Amino acid sequence: MRTNLDFSPLFRSSVGFDRILNALETASRVEAIDNWPPYDIVKSGEDDYRIAVAVAGFSQDELTITQEQNMLVVSGQKANAEDVQYLHRGIAGRSFQRRFELADHVKVVGAGLVNGLLTIDLKREIPEEMKPRKIEIATDTLPMTQTKQIEAEKQAA
Repeated sequence: MRTNLDFSPLFRSSVGFDRILNALETASRVEAIDNWPPYDIVKSGEDDYRIAVAVAGFSQDELTITQEQNMLVVSGQKANAEDVQYLHRGIAGRSFQRRFELADHVKVVGAGLVNGLLTIDLKREIPEEMKPRKIEIATDTLPMTQTKQIEAEKQAA
């Protein structure tokens, strides 16, 4: 038995975590799982990834790869078949749409189709302003700030 979690209290008490909470909310939804077409995700380097999708029977013109912010969408639409009478049809040729959630700063750097295997190369490129940087510590004295004196009341003698 699966219960749906309510993340709305977390939205009210947190700032800047909305993407994480949206991802948790999306992951908690029960959806029908479609395992076609099969795919692999491989980490090929420190910041390099590769997605391989088995798209046997699809040509390059029948496949579409789209990246929208942090979502990669791979879809396939077969062209209309001629009037062919199949005695047995075992090769899947149905349309599909496969979605991959990408982390921040992950970009598609290339794609290729060889022998029915669509490969998509991804790279995480962190901007310079987001990378750690070393802060030099100055050895000079700190700049002098003027101190203000509060006048004391004059006492009569």
